Amino acid sequence: MRSLKCVSLLSSALVCAALAATLAGCGSSYDPSFSRRPRFQTSAPLINPKRDPSFLAYAVPETDLHKFPATRSAEFAVHGVDVSKYQGNIDWEQVRDSGVSFAFIKATEGGDRVDSKFAYNWAAAKAAGVPRGAYHFVYWCRRPHEEIGNFASVVPNEPDALPPVLDVEATPTSGTCKRTLYREEVLRDMKDMLTQMERHYGKKPIIYSSVDFYQAILHSDALSEYPIWVRSTKYHPQVRYGDRKWTFWQYRSDGRVPGITGAVDQNTFNGSADHWRSWLAHQTGLAAAPVAARRADDRGGKQLIEEDPAMLSGGEKNAYDKAASAPVPPAAVQ
Repeated sequence: MRSLKCVSLLSSALVCAALAATLAGCGSSYDPSFSRRPRFQTSAPLINPKRDPSFLAYAVPETDLHKFPATRSAEFAVHGVDVSKYQGNIDWEQVRDSGVSFAFIKATEGGDRVDSKFAYNWAAAKAAGVPRGAYHFVYWCRRPHEEIGNFASVVPNEPDALPPVLDVEATPTSGTCKRTLYREEVLRDMKDMLTQMERHYGKKPIIYSSVDFYQAILHSDALSEYPIWVRSTKYHPQVRYGDRKWTFWQYRSDGRVPGITGAVDQNTFNGSADHWRSWLAHQTGLAAAPVAARRADDRGGKQLIEEDPAMLSGGEKNAYDKAASAPVPPAAVQ
């Protein structure tokens, strides 16, 4: 789900100048020495300080890691996708027929960005009978009310929609928001945004988090009153998220689904088909379609790579640092 494209509020120079004047309202402090490596100020406990000198840690013994590959996603019955404009023109009927049970669709980013494919995806997914929800990608240099105001102005308040999602991640490649994220400030702003979402849509929002953001900011049951959607493309969530109960798990970013050209994020719901039917009915009033049989996840070990920048090392990190600031969409949809 990660969006590496920064929000162009003005030109980069004007934004950087404006930041210095608006620190008090923007949240975490402006950091002129910020690099592409995510920067956090955190009180996260160090479970394995030798391997993880900053904050990243395993919640299971290293000797047991082989028992928790991300391919265990195949143990779950209900699977879905999350999409944005980078998936181009989606054939939602093919997506439905492939066995996809739900979809989360990018709607907005920051205080003024709207995903150019949102309106189409929102309507077409519903027409095809795919339960769908919308997500907002947080840009850490806008005030909470601006962020959620943008989202609420774009995403209809429809009873049959999945709960709204607040996508929180570090944005180390942003050209206009070079900030160190301080835990207490970030949690305060997140709570503000989540409260506004719930007030507007009447449903408890879902938090989407990457591993590094979770272990730096959301550890120790912070905001655990909200359901969480976790990202972990190498391991089962238990490895990086411990005992935190999750509702959705994004287990791969290189999935292939009929009706979608190129790679797409794939996710699973934490429960049986019966649990899904109950959860979906409670949240949306919809009756779940029959759950399709799942094929085994046949990814090899080399494909199970943690993609959070803080966890990359050596050549992987160098390649990430040199990458473009956003995925390049197919020429047909640029």
